Amino acid sequence: MELTVSVKIHYQNTHFITSAPDIRHLPEDEGIEIAFAGRSNAGKSSSLNRLTNQRSLAKTSKTPGRTQLINLFKVDEGCHIVDLPGYGFAQVPLEMKKKWQKSLGEYLQKRRCLKGLVVLMDIRHPMKDLDKQLIIWAVDSGIPVQVLLTKADKLKSGARKAQVLSVRQEALTLGGDVQVDAFSSLKGIGVDQLRNKLDVWFAPAFAALESTEDDLDSDAQ
Repeated sequence: MELTVSVKIHYQNTHFITSAPDIRHLPEDEGIEIAFAGRSNAGKSSSLNRLTNQRSLAKTSKTPGRTQLINLFKVDEGCHIVDLPGYGFAQVPLEMKKKWQKSLGEYLQKRRCLKGLVVLMDIRHPMKDLDKQLIIWAVDSGIPVQVLLTKADKLKSGARKAQVLSVRQEALTLGGDVQVDAFSSLKGIGVDQLRNKLDVWFAPAFAALESTEDDLDSDAQ
């Protein structure tokens, strides 16, 4: 069951913390992390920039696949967004690709503070094998998934709605908590829904913070 959220997070305050080649170089495994993952041409960086109303929080590149590191951003106290390496498209040496896949897989399997996964797919080319593998892994691990069908402005309204319904039907076959919505960084489609979803996922961090403050107040009396 999702928590009722009374706190609205100010995503425009999100700022970069660090880049890491693997989880051993990340900060302590605590708080709540929401990971963004997707094929290298899915528009992940543009989506993060639109979410936070910042032009260059996440670096975009004309050459997909340049995000080679795990990038960590602080949203609020105990709340972080993780930009994972893109997969499945980049024209890079096989050894480098294997290294990226290993760091991505390691993060997904071992990072205990991971509490939600945003999977981005081009609305015109959704549910490729690697996308489905990622969702199935999350479902098996009990992690909720928000699928964003990016570049939704590329389709007319009717075709967009039909594609969303089609992907939702396919997502049902995977089980688990998987929500599917259209998204466009250019037109702002789905941005409010994404923020609301992240508010829900981050809510326990605020509850824990309030509990700690109450304990401190009690001790002080």
